[in-house]
Amino acid sequence: MLVAGQPVRSGADAGVIHNALSRFHDEIAAAARAVAAERDVQPVVPLEPADRFTEFTDATDIGLTRVEPHTYVLDLMRNPGARTTKTMASLLMVARAAGHTRRTGERVMILTPTSGNKGTALRDAVARAYATGIATPADLRVVTVNPEASRGKLRDCPLTADAGLRAANPVALARVAEPGDVKAVTARVAREEAGALFDATGFRLWPTLDLDNYRIADAARAFAEAELLPLTEDSPPRLHAHAVSSAFGLLGYHLGHEMLARGLPGRAVPARHPGFWLVQQLATPDLVTAVLGADVPDYAYDPGGAVWRQEGAPHFPAETDDPREVVDATFYTRAPATIPQVNAIIGRHGGGGSIVSRRECLARFDRVRALAAEAGITIGADPAEIREWSLVKALTGVLVARERGLIAPGTDVVVHASGHYTDASLAPARDEHLTPVGGAEDLARLVRAAAR
Repeated sequence: MLVAGQPVRSGADAGVIHNALSRFHDEIAAAARAVAAERDVQPVVPLEPADRFTEFTDATDIGLTRVEPHTYVLDLMRNPGARTTKTMASLLMVARAAGHTRRTGERVMILTPTSGNKGTALRDAVARAYATGIATPADLRVVTVNPEASRGKLRDCPLTADAGLRAANPVALARVAEPGDVKAVTARVAREEAGALFDATGFRLWPTLDLDNYRIADAARAFAEAELLPLTEDSPPRLHAHAVSSAFGLLGYHLGHEMLARGLPGRAVPARHPGFWLVQQLATPDLVTAVLGADVPDYAYDPGGAVWRQEGAPHFPAETDDPREVVDATFYTRAPATIPQVNAIIGRHGGGGSIVSRRECLARFDRVRALAAEAGITIGADPAEIREWSLVKALTGVLVARERGLIAPGTDVVVHASGHYTDASLAPARDEHLTPVGGAEDLARLVRAAAR
């Protein structure tokens, strides 16, 4: 096993940062202050290090493994209660909420739209807050609002342990025209109900969509890389590859890299900034198409093979079952507001992106499983059991890009392992623990009931 500061090796010799939020507390606090200085509404610096904070964040290990020459896996999904990269941002949000309650005496109810994973991670974080004693159900609660299309993403957690916890921390399943509409429904309820709810119950409604909630926490990715795989003048060209919806994780990495470049006590300055390689799906391709300056190509249906095909656009799938295919409902964001920031970073530091289809993922599935296994990540033999496709998509996107010459030979690629689970590895939510809502009025009633 490596210790921090040694270069990463292969397979079982991977480097691991244990409890990254605690280990990098000072660096993350510096990032929060830097972000706050640029804002009118300032984010709160994370909690001061303490025994409870260390225990609370003891689900934030980060691993970095070389899985083959020039390919590395940055494992961000080591929390068994969520198995996605949303853990770190969720823990910091809940820590800030608990700190707010201690400072002001106000109670906090987190209200968040989600395509599934963020809600799971926030619920896990609230459960950890209860378990470690940094908050109680009397002063901290969470309401998650999920589109019906994400039903298969919803996971169980300790907040379903009894009827009281379920009522205080409900999971709403919203009937909306488009999955992204849960954001507007949730925003309307927050806007219209916040004042009356606070007056009646003392609960302050907390939204979660602010990009800086994620940037600050995900800065830890850059700090981990700087310890385990530092970028020096002698390093080969490097890309960071990520299956993205809005690319919050990569923007967080960029913030962390900026902090290192400015100079942090005891931290080396990276020789350069890596490029970014974005991986998306055909239903929600807007970050990749914006970076490429190209639309999704026209596909022609082949009735003999029962497949849609295109030639001549190597950044897009050659074959797909649907030109508007959804490989995973997690990736539901269209026209993300982060496009200008992501374009500017790639324009300055290099990179690009590609779209993958389920057919491409399945054609390379054995190879993807083998690469993941080198990083200590088990992907089962049956792809039908997968409920979170982020890691499979990212590895497939890199394999396809290398096959087609889109990534130059000799380029190191750090693949962000941002999510993978099945019903066996993370139990699904039970139907009786979900509350259907038809719109803002239903959701408002649910929020009011949760505050009782």
